[in-house]
Amino acid sequence: MHQQGLKAIEALVTRPREPYGSIEVRPLTPIIGAEIEGIDLSGELSNQQFSEVHRAFLEHQILVFRDQQLSAEDHKRFGRRFGKLHVHPLQAMREGDNERLEVRASKNSKFVAGEDWHTDVTCDEEPPLGSMLYITETPQIGSGGDTLFANMYLAYDMLSDAMKAFLEGLTAVHDGAVPWVGAYGYKPDQPFAKTEHPVVIRHPETGRKVLFVNRGFTSHIVQLSRPESAAVLEMLYRVIETNPLITCRVRWTPNTLVFWDNRCTQHHALWDYYPLARSGHRVSIIGERPSA
Repeated sequence: MHQQGLKAIEALVTRPREPYGSIEVRPLTPIIGAEIEGIDLSGELSNQQFSEVHRAFLEHQILVFRDQQLSAEDHKRFGRRFGKLHVHPLQAMREGDNERLEVRASKNSKFVAGEDWHTDVTCDEEPPLGSMLYITETPQIGSGGDTLFANMYLAYDMLSDAMKAFLEGLTAVHDGAVPWVGAYGYKPDQPFAKTEHPVVIRHPETGRKVLFVNRGFTSHIVQLSRPESAAVLEMLYRVIETNPLITCRVRWTPNTLVFWDNRCTQHHALWDYYPLARSGHRVSIIGERPSA
């Protein structure tokens, strides 16, 4: 790891943090993730509670709320506190509640959503700023179906100065056909979204630089030849996939909601519970177009 990466991690871990008054925040790791206690998401949040949840969201990127008894409307109401709800392209093809995506895998599944490291729906012009996955059913025997999350601020910070300079100004195409047609075999009536985003963006709220390419949706870097693009992208993906230091692991229990910042994280869903089942629903919030 380059020295600047170590310095970035040390600065992150040792920075002073303002205490919380209405919630309890328990970090999962010094780098990313926190469990939030002392709050019931089935009711209206006070202004102080919302302000502190939002601050914890920016500080930790991944928030875990356990033992929540939520209706579909409770789930969506919490999401709407952060903005307009996103309609997933696959959910738009179905009848019923299109703001809440069912996430389910069982012995009859041919695949599970999110088996590769990815950021949600980056093929959109305005990808989700965050997603809230509420799991109600977990595998009946032991644990399983954990989700890994990676801090993409640190993925960028760990790059050499020369690589950071090389990536500045580059853009990449994010294509919905990569996962949904190529991996999952969907054949929609209309093409999925395809959008060009900077390879390095700035988080719109924190101002920090973020590595913004992902194996799930990114097809190629526009300014490079295809072989060059494939080599550079593979190197960047390996930064994420081979550095457990920048990750956390969320173990699901029934009635747990996890809220992640889609602008500065990636996640990877583990399918280690076949032939058992895991199910829940996801709500996402529309963000703004990523910019450098």
